[in-house]
Amino acid sequence: MGRSIQLPISVLPAAALLVGIGHWLPAKWAAATFLQAGGNAVLGILALLFATGLATGMSKNNDGAAAIAGVVAYFVPVSVLAPTSVATLFGIKVSAVNPAFSSISGNVFIGIMSGLIAAALYNRFYQTKLPMALSFFSGKRLVPIMAAGVMLLVTLLLLFVWPLVYGWLVSFGKFMVGLGAVGAGLYGFFNRLLIPTGLHQALNSVFWFNVAGINDLGNFWASHGTKGVTGMYMAGFFPIMMFGLPAGALAIYKNARPERKKATASLMLAGAFASFFTGVTEPLEFSFMFVAWPLYVVHAIFTGLSVGFAAFMHWTAGFTFSAGFVDFILSARMPLANKPYMLLVQGVVMAFIYYFGFDFAIKKFNLMTPGREELPAEGDVPENNLSVVGDDNYTTKAKRIYAAIGGYENIKVVDYCTTRLRLQLQDTSKINQTAIKATGVPGLNVLDKNNLQVIVGTEVQFVGEPLKELFNAKEEISLDEVQSSNSSKNNEEKNKTTSFKTGTDIFNSVANGKYVQLENVEDAAFSSKALGDGYAIEPEDGKIFSPVDGTVTAVFPTKHAVGVTTDLGLEILIHVGINTVELEGKPFKMFVENGQVVKKGELLLEADILEIKNSGKKATTMVIITNMEHVSQIDNDVTSLTPLQVGDKVMAVKTK
Repeated sequence: MGRSIQLPISVLPAAALLVGIGHWLPAKWAAATFLQAGGNAVLGILALLFATGLATGMSKNNDGAAAIAGVVAYFVPVSVLAPTSVATLFGIKVSAVNPAFSSISGNVFIGIMSGLIAAALYNRFYQTKLPMALSFFSGKRLVPIMAAGVMLLVTLLLLFVWPLVYGWLVSFGKFMVGLGAVGAGLYGFFNRLLIPTGLHQALNSVFWFNVAGINDLGNFWASHGTKGVTGMYMAGFFPIMMFGLPAGALAIYKNARPERKKATASLMLAGAFASFFTGVTEPLEFSFMFVAWPLYVVHAIFTGLSVGFAAFMHWTAGFTFSAGFVDFILSARMPLANKPYMLLVQGVVMAFIYYFGFDFAIKKFNLMTPGREELPAEGDVPENNLSVVGDDNYTTKAKRIYAAIGGYENIKVVDYCTTRLRLQLQDTSKINQTAIKATGVPGLNVLDKNNLQVIVGTEVQFVGEPLKELFNAKEEISLDEVQSSNSSKNNEEKNKTTSFKTGTDIFNSVANGKYVQLENVEDAAFSSKALGDGYAIEPEDGKIFSPVDGTVTAVFPTKHAVGVTTDLGLEILIHVGINTVELEGKPFKMFVENGQVVKKGELLLEADILEIKNSGKKATTMVIITNMEHVSQIDNDVTSLTPLQVGDKVMAVKTK
């Protein structure tokens, strides 16, 4: 349910963009009114978005028929229980109808209930076969019909129960609002505490939407409410996500072991960046949530204090996606934003609290935050024998996770949300947690015997899709095969053409440009040297040449990379650009093919550097030795940003 709710919530940033820009423009401009009306149109159908989003997300195969059933399920009670309809039904005046029925239309609670019922009906009836005379209405066509019938019964029940339920919800809402800043602080505390279970989404719906009449998010962006009060359940998150958590990440990095600092820095920097700009905190939070749970409780307490203090001071701002820099800028000019700049001052204070609080807790209680854990003993982590040459880093990570969770036989469902893989397994006790962590993911969460979450980060889609493909293809990749049979097979194939020899391979520059140390590359997969050691260059033009003598052993389908094996047996990956696999080969032209013998300085491919940069990618080109187990020494005297020409010597690599 938590994953499915993300679908309708993901639409809200569009509303924020329209309304936010509309309020930044002069009020007299027609464009300002036009944009605000567009954004409010999205906010006005939130309940319907929840109905369709949950119906789609919780159906077995995310089918559109479930979404249609969600629409039907929502509009039946909304129409039948409208005040005018209820007045006609009971033969009374509209003014005498219980006010609870005025809240039916647009109530997110009704939307959520309708979506859940529609999804349940779809999962139960989408394969149902009716008699021949009614066969047209079989299967998926039956689901919306069933939704209409079932919701009529539910509507009849709601006719008598809704006034009571709504009364309870409103009483709870009034009670929490009556607590003022204390209530806001309690909400902030439980919001963070419930994140490991995903139930924070249900809690959010009570405070952010109109389930209990609070509707903090909707009212803020629609400019309905009281300045300094409306937005109190959102404002205090900005100091946490923009300042507090990044400062906590710095404390975690500071306390990492010296030999683990570089890897920890990559993890923390990526998480801090996502938290500050977008408000996506899961990559950071899950990195210490389970391995150092007392620190997570401290984080929840700090969040409660921040939300409560901002509410007490009546400093307000709002968001639709999360409390990051982007939403802060968009909300700063909203009419109900009250002294939002003070949230930045509070953020600086929270940064000090988080840094020193985390630093003290880590040292005092010897918490095993990232970078402080003991290195696994030799043999605990399976050797990564899955091919890197021929796969991009995301696919390789997907294969390693696939093997570590037990492969096809142990998987029931592969899914993912904003930042994490959500896996349903036959038995979570069969997974190899050490092997999963060895892929470099921030963390994992074993929910129960069947459910596992693997925290990947905002690039989860690029790991999740290959993982789905492996599962759908029923690939058989186990840890034993990774360590033995696959390794033997790969080695046999390599040895048909290559025998490892002792000697020295001289690596020349792969292009004209400036030398870059590998650890300075803006991609953790390369800078951490997880794929192997080597060097990088910022190319001046798009011509990429072979840095060594050897044989082409891999040409990527997306043409952004080439694998070359030297005569001594070193496997070299020449990778053009960062994340350029996503460009699907458009900026590249390949001049070599598999099995072709190449010499140093021979043209391998051409890349359109301008097109790469216009696509938002970097053209940094990496030269990586992927079988470092055969390297005994690397001599490299080139310093960072040194200008290089094709043919210039970069490094000498001695093989074992």
